[in-house]
Amino acid sequence: MNCVFTVDEIIEATGGKIIKKSSGVTFKGLSTDSRHISKGALFLPIVGERFDGHNFIAAAIKDGALGSLVQSGLEEKTKAVSGNVTLISVNDTLKALGDIAHFWRKKFELPIIAVTGSSGKTTTKEMIAGVVGTTKRTLKSRGNFNNLVGLPLTLLEINANHEAAIVEMGTNSSGEIGRLTRIAMPDVGLITNIGPAHLEGLKSMDVVREEKWDLFNNMGNRGTAIINNDDDSLRELAGRWEGEAVTFGIKNDADVRAERISKHERMGTKFTLTIGGISRELTMSTSGEHNIYNALAAAASSCAVGTEHNLICEGLQSFKPISGRMEILKLKNGAFLINDTYNANPTSVSVALKTLKDLKERGESTVILGDMLELGVWAEEMHQDIGRLIADTGVDTIFLRGKFSRSVAEGAVRRGLKSNQIYFPETTEEIATHLRQHLKKGDWVLVKGSRNMKMEEIIQELTGVFGLEETEG
Repeated sequence: MNCVFTVDEIIEATGGKIIKKSSGVTFKGLSTDSRHISKGALFLPIVGERFDGHNFIAAAIKDGALGSLVQSGLEEKTKAVSGNVTLISVNDTLKALGDIAHFWRKKFELPIIAVTGSSGKTTTKEMIAGVVGTTKRTLKSRGNFNNLVGLPLTLLEINANHEAAIVEMGTNSSGEIGRLTRIAMPDVGLITNIGPAHLEGLKSMDVVREEKWDLFNNMGNRGTAIINNDDDSLRELAGRWEGEAVTFGIKNDADVRAERISKHERMGTKFTLTIGGISRELTMSTSGEHNIYNALAAAASSCAVGTEHNLICEGLQSFKPISGRMEILKLKNGAFLINDTYNANPTSVSVALKTLKDLKERGESTVILGDMLELGVWAEEMHQDIGRLIADTGVDTIFLRGKFSRSVAEGAVRRGLKSNQIYFPETTEEIATHLRQHLKKGDWVLVKGSRNMKMEEIIQELTGVFGLEETEG
């Protein structure tokens, strides 16, 4: 982290008060993790439901931090701190982290593209970074650094060499997107889509829509809004936006469109990308209609920061699927394994099933599904809906794990799937044993579930049993 702050700048950014001060201090970097402190850094202890970073202030100072923030009311936890250090009291250390990141962001004129949505955020962010990165030195959020800790830490990595930044914004409770937007001050805002995700915290689809739209609300008609013209919820809300806009879509008229879509070999997609009357055919190594939408969103966002059409096409064609997100692996026995284990909500499971149906051709298909989490009171109903969709998709065999596995099975059986096609394995070894006996060349297996279901363990087991061939693309 290259950020540098004086004590006065930290006070200005946070409104904090000095508890203890050493003379002539300049902080070189900031860390929220006492295990990874660089010499001269400022330590920022976060208070969580199950942890309190204040318990590690002394350790951070011992390992080289020149000072620490302290949340008001927790000053007693600094009694073990000794030596020539600076301690600054703030009302809320998490808010202070965002305030410091905002202060740092304002030092730079580079365009920032913010990406949110119910699904496709990370893939789209990576696509944008690949495209914009063809002409600009680009910073992007690492992994899923998309919350009130991860986004500020990303912004604090901006330095004078960067010419653009792409940040991801996630939420599971009202107000987060608005806060993240105010911190980042994006020049381009993108909502990939709106669907049922994080309903446990957001309570209803109306709240989900408003929470996502808070990206645009907090941009204040400044900059450019990137709008999915095929998403009914977004199209209904689009009239609220009075600033510049770039639309994208397949079905409805839009500024950025995909036309003449077709499959390319086994694992790719071919389509014509049209922007402002200029068209070019391109081939991508990703599968599924959802990834075409991700590509269109990336193209529209890149266009908004001045990237030329041919460079957008080249950047998209160079994109490689991300591990754990509709990643297609070819097994040594000739079957195919779709690793979509990173996370799951009803929208992403639906598109995964549709993609599976499009890909399998004459082969048989197996779905290994873990629970979709954070759906609140709608969880049972939405798992039943997924069960019905599995049956409608023509899946041959399903393995279910989790609290709502019976709800999925109930929905599938009601739609015509036979009970002998449904399994409730207790171990990954049971799944591997069954597939070792039945999986053959040309068959497809989809593995998906929410992050905490640890579905990647099944991928590890199956690739260990069957072995991997190098994938096409």
